[in-house]
Amino acid sequence: MKQKETYSRYQKSSKLKQLLTKLRDIELVMTKIAFLMDPLSSLNTKKDSTLAMINAAQKKGLEVFYLEQGDVFLSGDKIMGSFRTLKIDPQILKKNFATNPEKSWYSLGERIFMDLAEMNIVMLRKDPPFNMNYIYTTYLLERAEASGALVVNRPASVRDCNEKLFATSFPQCCPPLIVSSEKNRLLDFYKAEGSVVFKKLDGMGGDSVFRVTQDDPNANVIIETLTQKGAEPIMAQKFLPEIADGDKRILLLDGQPIPHALARIPSEGEARGNLAAGGTAEARPLTQRDRWISEQVGPELKRRGLTFVGIDVIGDYLTEINVTCPTCIRELDEQVGLNISDDVIEACVSQLK
Repeated sequence: MKQKETYSRYQKSSKLKQLLTKLRDIELVMTKIAFLMDPLSSLNTKKDSTLAMINAAQKKGLEVFYLEQGDVFLSGDKIMGSFRTLKIDPQILKKNFATNPEKSWYSLGERIFMDLAEMNIVMLRKDPPFNMNYIYTTYLLERAEASGALVVNRPASVRDCNEKLFATSFPQCCPPLIVSSEKNRLLDFYKAEGSVVFKKLDGMGGDSVFRVTQDDPNANVIIETLTQKGAEPIMAQKFLPEIADGDKRILLLDGQPIPHALARIPSEGEARGNLAAGGTAEARPLTQRDRWISEQVGPELKRRGLTFVGIDVIGDYLTEINVTCPTCIRELDEQVGLNISDDVIEACVSQLK
């Protein structure tokens, strides 16, 4: 008798789980997700992380929409978007995929004008540069967020968190550095450290990054050029020789680190590990120090609504916190067998509840 009762309870439990699964599937199909991103024609189909996210959203049954920065506008009291439905060929995520000029790997629907608040999720996946146009976009998205859309990452936090300056909010994690527009102050730091890296605060992909060694005769002109003769602050950071072993990108999702980092190893004679600057990529398990840095940074990222973030670590030191359009999903997925994009979409959907 007890066995029959147990089996009956199991059947009821199993049917309930099936019902809940069906309801969740229906809910996902009704979920609208928009990707505010760069033009599809400009993407590197072999590496682009946003494409992996789009594919993950498709697989989960979400209705995917596409729009670019110029497609967002204010009309009356509404933040509107010129949307197009988007479908991509999942084959594009395969390592050996080769684009065929005679056959597009994506299809777009007709333009639809809608209030951004009609979207359940808006993924802000526009690459830097983080200029005034980008800032204006965050203001518009902040209004859409106030009207009910979930914007990932939170627009106000993207605007507030300069990727180099935000890292200095965690001085216990950072190497010796200084931020200033004053040449003599920068020179004093350089002379004290002996070998430094000068970089613009709004640089990206390794642009405007200069290593200056002791007694370098070009130090003055590099400082004058980067600061525009004292008009703009820059960062001077102690040179970290550990860069030869790689500039590690650690991805954090909802404040928690992905268990592997992508070490971007500089090419010979280069002091920058950025893949855009010719570096090579190698997946590695997180070290104890990597996890400690992630623990220092993660709670603040979560508090600020920065759901998906990439932090850069050289040796034992945090150097940048990337909040605009973090990459390296595809490389980690391929090398370690992860499925980060699925986790990102799942984390976003879970915030709707």
